[in-house]
Amino acid sequence: MRYHLSARRMHMKRLIGSTTVALALAFGSFSLQAKPATNEWDALQPDRDQVIASLNVVELLKRHHYNKPPLDDARSEKIFDGYIKMLDPSRSFFTAADIAEFEPWRKQFDNFLRDGQLEPGFTIYKRYLDRQKVRLEFALGLIENGIDKIDFTADEEFQVDRENADWPADNAALDDLWRKRVKDEVLRQKLTGKEPKAIQELLTRRYKSQLARLAQTRGEDIFQAYINAFAQTYDPHTNYLSPENAENFDINMSLSLEGIGAVLQSDNDHVKVVRLVPAGPAEKSKQLAPADKIVGVAQGDDAMVDVLGMRLDEVVKMIRGPQGSKVRLEVIPASNAPNDESTRVVAITREAVKLEEQAAKKSVLSLDHEGKKFKLGVIEVPAFYLDFKAFRAGDPNYKSTTRDVKRLIGELQKDKVDGIVIDLRNNGGGSLQEATELTGLFIDQGPTVLVRNSDGRVDVLAGEETNAFYTGPMAVLVNRLSASASEIFAGAMQDYHRALIIGGQTFGKGTVQTIQPLNHGELKLTLAKFYRVSGQSTQHQGVIPDIEYPAIVDTKEIGESALPEAMPWDSISAVIRPRTDPFGPFIDDLKSKHEKRTSTNPDFVFSRERLSLNRELMKDTTVSLNEQKRRAYQNGIEAKQLTIENDRRRAKGEEPLKKLAAEDENEALVTGNEKDVKPEDDAYLTETGHILLDYLGLQARVAKQ
Repeated sequence: MRYHLSARRMHMKRLIGSTTVALALAFGSFSLQAKPATNEWDALQPDRDQVIASLNVVELLKRHHYNKPPLDDARSEKIFDGYIKMLDPSRSFFTAADIAEFEPWRKQFDNFLRDGQLEPGFTIYKRYLDRQKVRLEFALGLIENGIDKIDFTADEEFQVDRENADWPADNAALDDLWRKRVKDEVLRQKLTGKEPKAIQELLTRRYKSQLARLAQTRGEDIFQAYINAFAQTYDPHTNYLSPENAENFDINMSLSLEGIGAVLQSDNDHVKVVRLVPAGPAEKSKQLAPADKIVGVAQGDDAMVDVLGMRLDEVVKMIRGPQGSKVRLEVIPASNAPNDESTRVVAITREAVKLEEQAAKKSVLSLDHEGKKFKLGVIEVPAFYLDFKAFRAGDPNYKSTTRDVKRLIGELQKDKVDGIVIDLRNNGGGSLQEATELTGLFIDQGPTVLVRNSDGRVDVLAGEETNAFYTGPMAVLVNRLSASASEIFAGAMQDYHRALIIGGQTFGKGTVQTIQPLNHGELKLTLAKFYRVSGQSTQHQGVIPDIEYPAIVDTKEIGESALPEAMPWDSISAVIRPRTDPFGPFIDDLKSKHEKRTSTNPDFVFSRERLSLNRELMKDTTVSLNEQKRRAYQNGIEAKQLTIENDRRRAKGEEPLKKLAAEDENEALVTGNEKDVKPEDDAYLTETGHILLDYLGLQARVAKQ
């Protein structure tokens, strides 16, 4: 069994084996409408191994999932809605008649699953494949008819956000919807500057490859989708892994990429970058960013393969490869305006992430503050790491986050710094043991984190240090990509009032998963939850900074709260007594000074204005299919983006741009984890230093009084 962020071994007995379970294999007919087999998938049916695995999943979730919610009619409705949404999130394949035909099953999935009846899930999926084939053939026909025959002068609109749209009434309504959808896809490509011939070839390849993938559908694909529709009604981190996908799980919780160091997730027809692994090839390339969408993959100098609509695991296979080989990705940058699908190609050389490249690093931030010169030590912690192999072998020089940070603090103290900033931006977590031990460097002996198990038992974890190693002034800098172990450390520093927490609301990943082998594949399930020593969970809400900065990534796109069925925030009893908060009396003054200082800071103004513009644009759920109007709309957005960027440049004495490229936007604001950049050039780090110095100044004035 494998565990995530586990401070100790947890054990769970196999509940059901392939030879011990008593099965009633009632393979009844669930076809809604009998029809002759005309497609490759018509004959696909669940097999005995899948039935046994489904019963294993039902029993494991019933006994060991953290929440232990009942499998009842209410759960059945969630499964029904989730399965339909998983298959057809844009409501572009099923008709209202299809949904009405499935409706009698809405409250039956609890019974189907308990009885090992998988046919309803297969029936719905095969209907989806039928509908998808018809739609793709329809779209291909429109393209092959010639995109020059598409009228872009008509004044009509296309609804791009169809999550809550009505289901199309019939095939005629679907035809009209897909006519507009194809028109929109062609127009998007035209707006990127592609020639008609190139657009026709691209979309023809796209639709033909999607049709070819339909023909390759296996029963295992259907089973995995159906069981995951069930499992993910419990929480987004509980899911079934087919035997093939189980092999990939060791890479990361969300099917991350060992080859380039990126964590991906499905986002309707796209594959979205969630975060970059510190010191990984993607992060070091500076060409890929969270919320970028990958639409094409090429091996070396081979032709680009369109991956729109491809399953996540298939895209993962294409991106992973031998160390030292090159992969090219065609991406829609996150900095694009909504509905702007202009792309750029990035080339990344696959390589393994070396432990030493993820190691904590130090720098000295020199600041002029209120007429005086100060030096602050900065310790960047990209991940919580521990060289388990060397540790278990008894190597006295094994590497770990805590050991490295302790050494760096000692070096900074020799430099006579006035305080220390721990930079946890983009730190996605790692070893729970190291988060606990690192906390112990800054507090006298005490608990650091609570782990509540599915049986209600609460384990209290603490570091081995008996006395704080560093007792000086301190701030912790976080952002939306600070997750899991990072949140445990930041939460402890906040609860003990040991450091000012500054930056953005953290990710909100506060649960523990385990892998349970099945007779067929594996089940990853949530069986525990983290709580801070104050009793507050880090789940969903994350850590709220004492002083917040503008978000670099949209919190509606990235973070635990952006995931469907995310477990809620809650609290349990605290394990430390309330203690005097040295920061509390000064927070309002610190915020006031921060707001005054950043109201004219070019980088902070840039961040706020870009965030405001993006939120405004996200309200648009329809786009014009009139080329003239669409171009005017896009040009207007680009003009606003250029104005925001050039205002920043002029304020910093830099040359304004005539045209904004995606690369310019990626480089517009230095926000940590950048090599060859002085700490003074990092706007958020510099402001964090000023806030810490504000606190020291206010504290000194009160002490004098």
